[in-house]
Amino acid sequence: MSVTVINKRNETRRGRLAGSVALAAMAAVAACSPVPTLPPAPLEPAPTALSTATLPAYRIQIGDVLDVRLLLNPELNEEVTVRPDGHISTTAAPDVLAYGRTPAELAESLRDVYAHDLQNPRLTVGVKSFAPTRVYVGGEVTTPGEFITVGPTLTLSQAIARAGGTKLSSDDTAVFVIRRGADDKPRFLATKWKDLRQGRDPKADIRLAPYDVVYVPKLGIAEVYQFYNQYIGQFANPNFGFSYMLNNPFATGGAAVTTPGVVAAPAPVAVH
Repeated sequence: MSVTVINKRNETRRGRLAGSVALAAMAAVAACSPVPTLPPAPLEPAPTALSTATLPAYRIQIGDVLDVRLLLNPELNEEVTVRPDGHISTTAAPDVLAYGRTPAELAESLRDVYAHDLQNPRLTVGVKSFAPTRVYVGGEVTTPGEFITVGPTLTLSQAIARAGGTKLSSDDTAVFVIRRGADDKPRFLATKWKDLRQGRDPKADIRLAPYDVVYVPKLGIAEVYQFYNQYIGQFANPNFGFSYMLNNPFATGGAAVTTPGVVAAPAPVAVH
């Protein structure tokens, strides 16, 4: 029997062994589901699942059209639109903050203003048309962009679902929200997206505020791989191997990744 035939048989055996090991590893990983045992979903939702008592009070948004009504003075009834600065102007109230208030809170403020000219003004505020609210999702998602809704804003899971879900290169432990406060200054807010995705903490499905930006960062290993492809793989010897130790500020410990090569560097290089 020739040496060539023996080598081919050995290669075939090694290939089958490698394939068996790979399948066994895949089966072991598949058997370890990160999702805990959960109670079964009911056939029909409970009648109180969408009870109005569980929903937050509606707060006026920029672009809402408001209906200001006075029971005893109908000549002063009017419709006003919330301006981009969050204020409204009526016949008797030239400048009143409306954004972020409930209709009842705004009506109370208008009564105080109208009381200067009317005795016991019986005033109500209704929302004639609702301006759509907007949230944004960026980073490692399938279809990043702006997502518009009418009514309650999206939750974290709804927004990421609108964006087509996260990519394999995303860092599930580091998803955060960019939100602007009353002073219009942005703040970074952490989320528990991984706990939500793995079915561990339903309270992690926070409701977003209008104009929130949900950002899904790239996994550290993906960053290194992209760096290698862009700056090293094109110019360096492709047989050259090297290792990186990742220092992820959102996770404990580091993760090592070695690029395809023949020999890995004996001492890992720290990346911060």
